[in-house]
Parts: sequence; structure tokens; C-alpha cells
Amino acid sequence: AWICCWALAGCRTAWAGDPPAARLPACEESDYHFEYTECDSSGSRWRVAVPNAAVDCAGLPDPVRGKECTFSCGSGEYLEMRNQVCSKCAEGSYSLGSGIKFDEWDELPAGFSNVATFMDTVLGPLDSRPDSCSNSSWTPRGNYIESNRDDCTVSLIYAVHLKKSGYVFFEYQYVDNNIFFEFFIQNDQCRDMDSATDKWVKLTDSGEWGSHSVMLKSGTNILYWRTTGILMGSKAVKPVLVKNITIEGVAYTSECFPCKAGTFSSKPGAFSCQVCPRNTYSEKGATECMRCDEDSQFSEEGSSECTERPPCTTKDYFQIHTACDQEGKTQIMYKWIEPKICREDLTDAIRLPPSGEKKDCPPCNPGFHNNGSSSCHPCPPGTYSDGTKECRPCPAGTEPALGFEYKWWNVLPGNMKTSCFNVGNSKCDGMNGWEVAGDHIQSGAGGSDNDYLILNLHIPGFKPPTSLTGATGSELGRITFVFEMLCSADCVLYFMVDINRKSTNVVESWGGTKEKQAYTHLIFKNATFTFTWAFQRTSQGQDNRRFIKDVVKIYSITASNAVDGVASSCRTCALGSEQSGSSCVPCPPGHYIEKEANQCQECPPDTRLSTHQVYGKEACIPCGPGSRSSQDHSVCYSDCFFYHEKENRSLHYDFSNLSSVGSLMNGPSFTSKGTKYFHFFNISLCGHEGKKMAFCTNNISDFTLKETVVGSDDYVNLVGAFVCQSTIIPSESKGFRAALSSQSIILADTFLGVTVESTLQNINIKEDMFPVSPSQVPDVHFFYKSSTTTPSCSDGRSTAVKMRCNPVKAGVGVISVPSKCPAGTCDGCAFYFLWESAEACPLCTELDFHAIEGACKRGLQETLYVWNEPKWCIKGISLPEKKLSACETIDFWLKVGAGVGAFTAVLLVALTCYFWKKNQKLEYKYSKLVMTTNSKEGELPAADSCAIMEGEDNEEEIMYSNKQSLLGKLKSLATKEKQEHFESVQLKSSRSPNI
Repeated sequence: AWICCWALAGCRTAWAGDPPAARLPACEESDYHFEYTECDSSGSRWRVAVPNAAVDCAGLPDPVRGKECTFSCGSGEYLEMRNQVCSKCAEGSYSLGSGIKFDEWDELPAGFSNVATFMDTVLGPLDSRPDSCSNSSWTPRGNYIESNRDDCTVSLIYAVHLKKSGYVFFEYQYVDNNIFFEFFIQNDQCRDMDSATDKWVKLTDSGEWGSHSVMLKSGTNILYWRTTGILMGSKAVKPVLVKNITIEGVAYTSECFPCKAGTFSSKPGAFSCQVCPRNTYSEKGATECMRCDEDSQFSEEGSSECTERPPCTTKDYFQIHTACDQEGKTQIMYKWIEPKICREDLTDAIRLPPSGEKKDCPPCNPGFHNNGSSSCHPCPPGTYSDGTKECRPCPAGTEPALGFEYKWWNVLPGNMKTSCFNVGNSKCDGMNGWEVAGDHIQSGAGGSDNDYLILNLHIPGFKPPTSLTGATGSELGRITFVFEMLCSADCVLYFMVDINRKSTNVVESWGGTKEKQAYTHLIFKNATFTFTWAFQRTSQGQDNRRFIKDVVKIYSITASNAVDGVASSCRTCALGSEQSGSSCVPCPPGHYIEKEANQCQECPPDTRLSTHQVYGKEACIPCGPGSRSSQDHSVCYSDCFFYHEKENRSLHYDFSNLSSVGSLMNGPSFTSKGTKYFHFFNISLCGHEGKKMAFCTNNISDFTLKETVVGSDDYVNLVGAFVCQSTIIPSESKGFRAALSSQSIILADTFLGVTVESTLQNINIKEDMFPVSPSQVPDVHFFYKSSTTTPSCSDGRSTAVKMRCNPVKAGVGVISVPSKCPAGTCDGCAFYFLWESAEACPLCTELDFHAIEGACKRGLQETLYVWNEPKWCIKGISLPEKKLSACETIDFWLKVGAGVGAFTAVLLVALTCYFWKKNQKLEYKYSKLVMTTNSKEGELPAADSCAIMEGEDNEEEIMYSNKQSLLGKLKSLATKEKQEHFESVQLKSSRSPNI
């Protein structure tokens, strides 16, 4: 027993070294309390007395054997430890028996703690160090506790020791997917929850509380409520709200909990406290509620005090229109906002304006009629009305255009309802959140400025007209509303959609003052829909009506092709054969109604059928350039083949190997506080008969696409498109076990066309957006758009994908975004991608290679074929094999003739040189002879002779012959040794004639 006592904190006894017991005062009952020791292996324990804090006394009661470990008291009871018996809670208190409940959040209850983490680093207690997340925490707000609003990660932690298995239950409100909310448990075996996906808490509708419960194992359990905001813009996230945390399985409760202020318990043994009604109040632990002075004071339900009534102002009343009377008149009535909290008898207080002014009733809404009564009734099936006339049957060959068109608001339509809700109080419970006002319906006053004012429209389903059966995935209907917002604070209007009553998702939201505008939401499947408009004047917690004049007005709501709808007009339908009469028959998919005979005709090739009207050939819309239509003419798409003429050359492209989804993880980017995130894009370029194969998910658990049944109606977080985008937060950024994917949006669900031009339907790819291509072949551009508009993108989003030939990047290649727009877009509406791949090159043709001829060897010549460099093509034709061809040699006699000619030429040159030399010698001898003849008289001349001396050649007979021809000279030369041929030359003598 003493060992057990030693194990308890605060236990003090007279051990050796302590002051003697005689020196300590005797313990009184108020000086100590009883606790149980830990259970031993046999399941038993001891009850021991433990001194209270700062008390030193002697004579504590001896330990006694306690109740078995699995013992627990019932609801409304507590375990009285002195006698170890269960006793009923007194009036003004309550008990869960074997559980504890936290429903009071004026301050952080004992045992709870806040721990902030940032970038996977634990900062410890929030007040331990200054940091960017040091001010982030869960904040008590009275009836609930509120999470942080920034991009820090903050955990609300509570540790509990259970003697037996139990559970934890809490209520929460989680409306913003820009913040991640997870709840998980660690037990004393350091094990988390059984399934990783169980820790992610589901989103709730705006203004509604959801509940979450998890089983707990015996032993120590540490509970974590963890939130992480993802701020990728200036818009702040809406916090998570938690209240009424209940933990069951603590085995026993040693005391009862007092009722919190504003509640009471009038009987013993209560397991919960009741809320004080309006105009009453109570303090903590009250057994009854006290009434306020109703003449001068008021209070809301669950109030802890009374408040003085203020003087009445124009903000305290509103006007309504009564139902039309037999005379077709409606009265304007003024009413105080209930509950009335103002006083009319005070100075400066206003009085309620007089009611009863009559005005003409507005006409019935289209599809309804007034049959002489004071109310409007829907037209019978097969008839129509514009609201001002009686219902009439549709003419032959036509059918009613079913739907709802609400543009007159004298009374709330039967398939609509309105309500008011506040997360922190019940002021506006039972109030009308919206009020009809003739030509519009507007938000009501509510109980306080932070109320959610709810308007619901319920439609059991959508179906296309009889003549338009509709292809799979085509538009079945649409809902359009025209609205206007007038705000002076941070008001927000949410438009939400619930499908088959499973989950409500925010489709779009608008904040601040907005001019009169229209918004359209498309319907693609036949299901039960509930459309919700929720208006909140301010998100700041307050109980007054400062912004009562901030309103949203909805002028009209139109839903087409609604099941059980009414008809405001008739439309032409296809008629059956003559035997079947004039009844309407459905046209097959892809068929329009021919005007003359009202017969179904198939749309021409490469056109798609309009989803809005099928009358006339103009209902068949031509597909864009480079695209074709699906077999049922429901959609245009690219079959991955593209043809282009350039400079008298035909370029054929085949993108089939790129038809599988291409992905791009772009980033990283960082929030204002450094949280890392990536933009993840999926692109379904072409093929697949026009099916949208790019999927993105908002799932924030350990998710893989293979685990999901694509197209499942139950999975609402998966979006399919030609191009989609998700925001990815890596696991290391926030300490999560897996990367998180959120904020998935559709960038493109309609294919426009493919062309080499950089512009198509107002989508323009600027020249400086991407680097200049070195390729000699043109880039090919794929253009897409989204059919859904947003407040910032009035024409919807658009996407352009530039396909560029790059032989170096094989396979799927590389996808990139413009350097000046790192998120793929500069304005959030137009997205641009560059896809470089060898598969984006045109198919090879004969113009992409050339031949190289070799030398003729042994009568054979080799020809090789090589690609032009650089090579800007792929696949297509292959290079021809090298070929050998016979080659012809030069004729032998031609060679001989050429040799003789060459020899003759050499001989002629030699002869010319020879005769020129002989001529020079003859001239010399002749000159010498002349000189001898002309010598002086009286001198005995030397003997002259023209004879050929020994050793000299007879050169003169060549040079001084009678101008023989060249042939003759050759003959003379050949016979000079056989014949003596001399030419006589008369010489002139210089001697006297007398000699």
C-alpha cells in the first residue's frame, strides 16, 4: 500500500528524514481527498488519501481496497470516494456517469493545450518563444472554440486515461476547404488510428453543425484536433469551430459538473442541463432561471444576464407583401423583427409605419396561372402559360418546355424554403432568412449580423426534352439566377449544391458589393438536387445588428429541364410515323429536328449537336479546325492526327503517343509564411473519342486514383476534364504523412480546335510567351475552354497547349509554363503550356532524306540514303536500303584515239621547235655571206661558198626551197641523204666588171 501511495504525486507521509509526526497537525477531512491507484494485473486497485496542495498534516486514513477497475456509475451520478458508493448529482449540476463533457469555452478548460507547428517544426507552447506562428492558437468563444485563421498548423491536445474502451464525440463546423482539419488519436502504445483516412474530417454545410465520433481504447489516449490553413491569396480562411466535446469511458466521475451560466438543473441526478428560455438568465450552477424585466430588459436563449432594450430604429422592422386577394391586390405590411428587442416609448424611438397599402399583384410566374382565385397554380401537364394568361395545350408537333422560372416574388414558391442559423446562439432559430419583395427576394434581418440566412430550392431531378435523349456526359439542364449585393461590411454570398442529399459543396461565392449580374451552373446528371444560397453579413462574432441594411437581392431563378417542372412555352419536337399519329418521339443521339417534316435527321460529319435546342440544321455546330465529332455528335475532339500545308510541302502530325494524360508539377511556390505548395496540372491532349481523361481530386487523405471508381456518383471530390489543376502540399511541408491535394478546378472541358496559328476564338498565344523555336517545322496549338464562368472569369477559363517538335526529348517529352507566368496563368483565366517532344514532330517524308552516290567500281555503283541534318521528323516512311547499280566503262578505241591524238600533239610541238632552230642557223650564214660580199674593193675577198661544209646540215634547202608545204618539207627531210638538191643563188659581185 505504501508503494502505491509513493507512486501518487503529492502524497506525503512521515518518511525518515521528514519532521516527526508529532510536530504536524492532525489531518482533517478538508485537508485531503481520495484517489485510486493504478490497476494491477489482477484488475484491482486501492483507495488512498492524498493531501491537498500546500497542506502538511499527519494521520491520513489508511489505504483500503477500492472498487474494481471496470466499475462505473450511471448517468447523473458520481462516485462518492469516502464511502465508494454512487450518489446522484445535486440540483444545478450534472454528470455523464462514466464520461466527461466540455461545453463551456469561456476559457481553455484544464487539461487542454495548444501546440503550434510550422514547416514540420514543433515550436512548443505558444507563449514559449516569439515566432511567426506564436500568436496562432485555438481560441475559446463562449459556446465553442475556434481554430486559427492563418497558414500555421495548430493542434488542440487533450490527454485522457480510460479504464475501459470508450469513445470521443464532438460537434464541429468546417466549411472552408482552404483549411485542413484532422482529428486523430495516439494511445499509450504509440499507435495512431486504425485507418489514415479516418482522421480527415468532412466538410459541413455553411451554418450547420456536423458531428464526429471515434472509438477509444483503454489506457492513455491523446486526442489531437489539428488545423492547417493554406493561404495562396489574400483571402482569409474561415476557421473550424468545435463544441460539446464528450469523452466516454473514464470508468468513474468523482464529482458532478456545475451547469454553466445560461443553463440550469432543477432536479437531482441530471445528466445534462437545460437552456434558459428567452428573457430569462442564470448564473453558473443554477437550479432555475431568473426572469428579466420585460418592459426594459431582454435576453436571448441561454443568456447569463439581461440586456437593456434600445430605442427602436428602422433596422428593427421589415415589410412583406400579403397574398393576392380576390381583387388581384396585395397589401404592404410592416412587422417588427422577432424577437422584438427595442422600445417604442423611448426618446428618438420610431414607430412602426402603418400597414395595409394596396398594390396590384404581380402576375403569376411563367408556367403558373390564376384561375380566378387569389393564388397561382401550376399548369396541368401538356399545357403552358406565360403567367398572365390561362394555361393552353401545346400545338401539335410541340411539347412543353419544362422547368421553373421564378421572377415574381409575392409568395415563396412551394419547392423553396428559408431559414436562419447562427453557430454561436439560437437567436434566429425559426426566423425566415429571406423575405419576398415583389420583383425580387432579399435577405432578411436575422437575429444578428453574423447569422447565416439560408434559401433552399429543391428539384427532384433533371431530364432532357423528349426529342433530345442526350449523350452520356452531355448537359441535362442548367440553373441561372440574377442577383445583386449591397454591402458595407465583409458580407459573403455562398451558392452551394447538394446531390442526392449526400454532401453539400460550395460551388461559388461572392464578397462585398456586387452589381446586378447573372450566374449559370450546368447540370450533367439526373439526380436529386438541392441548391442553397447562404448570406452572411459579417463573419466577425457579434450579437448586434449594425449591418442590417446589407442585403442580397435575387431577381430571378431559372431551372431548365426540371423533373416535375411547369412550362412557360412549347418547343418543336420530332414526330413519329404517320401510323403513330402526331405524338412526339425521341430523336437518336446526334440527330436534329428537320423543320419541314419535323423528322429526326443526323447531324453532318464533324459537327456537334447543341445542348440547348435541336430544331433546324443550325442546331448542328461545326467543330473547330483540326477536330472531328464523336459518333453521337455530342462533343468535338482531336483524333491526334493533324495535317498542314507549308511551302508546297505537306506536314502530317501524329500525337497518338501523347494521348495519355500528361502531367506537370510546377513550383514550388510559397505562401506568405513560407508554406511550400505546388500547382499540379493534368492534360488530356487528344483521342479517347472525346472523353475527358484528366482527373484531379480534392481528397486530402492517402489517395491514389487507382483506388477510385471513376465516374462514381458517391465520389464528389474527383473532377474530370481535358485540363485540370490541383494544389499539392508536400508531406514535408506540414508534417503530414502523405502529400495533400486540394482546390481542384476544371481549366478546360470543351475542345475548340487545333491549328498552327497562335490565335483561335479570342485565345492568343503571344510570341514572347515562350522561347523561339529552333525547329524548321511549325508549332501546333491545341485550344480548349471551360464552360463554367466565375466572378473573375466572366467568359470562363481558357487553355492553350503549344506542341513543339524537339527530337532530343523522346517519349512524352517535357511540359512547361511561361517563365513570366510561373503558375501557368498571369490573370487566373487564361492558361498556357509548352509541350516539347519528339512525338510532336511531323511524320517523315521523301523530302526529309537525300541520296549519296559512290564511285563506279568494277562496273558497280553504291547509293546510300541519309536523313537531312538536323532531322525534324519522326516515324513516317523509313530510309530506303542502300542499292547497287551497274555502271558503264569508256570504249577502248576511244582511249586509243585519245592516246594517238596526244602523241601527235607532242610530235608537232617537237617539230616546230626543231625547224625554228634550223631557220636561225640559215639566217646566220646568209647574213655572214652578205657581209663578205659587201667588203671593201681592193681587198682580196675570202673564198666564199654556200656549199655545205663537213659537219653542217643542209639547212638552206629547207629554208630556201620554193615554199614547200609542211608535208613536202617532211618528205625532203626524209630523203636528204639520198638526193643532192641545190638551189642556185645568184650572188652580186663587188668587183669591177672589168675583171
